[in-house]
Amino acid sequence: MSLYDKKKEIREFCIERLQEIADYDTVHDFKRRYVSDLHNEIFNEDYYIIGYYKAEQWLGSDTFRCIEDVIQYEKDNFGEVCTDFSSAEDIVNMWVYAEGWEIIQECFDEVCEGLDNQCELELS
Repeated sequence: MSLYDKKKEIREFCIERLQEIADYDTVHDFKRRYVSDLHNEIFNEDYYIIGYYKAEQWLGSDTFRCIEDVIQYEKDNFGEVCTDFSSAEDIVNMWVYAEGWEIIQECFDEVCEGLDNQCELELS
């Protein structure tokens, strides 16, 4: 799986989770949610991948690129690097967390647009 495919997979995961959350909220309540809270719920309250072997397989040939991205993200946002790079599971989950910040607003907007379209159809 290429880095592009990983990013696509994470985007699809984010859209699915946002739609699930929206299903339990009213449209109005969902649209009023803070994107940062949604990011935390989707990318920080649970692991994206559990299991070292599965994480190693998922990283594949992109392991060092993901490590590089995590290092840069943590330095930029925390001033220090905290991830345990001996753990493929930690690398994957931190990389997905960081990538989540890149896509959450766009995914949120897409889900909100879909909700608007759904409401228009229901009113017709």
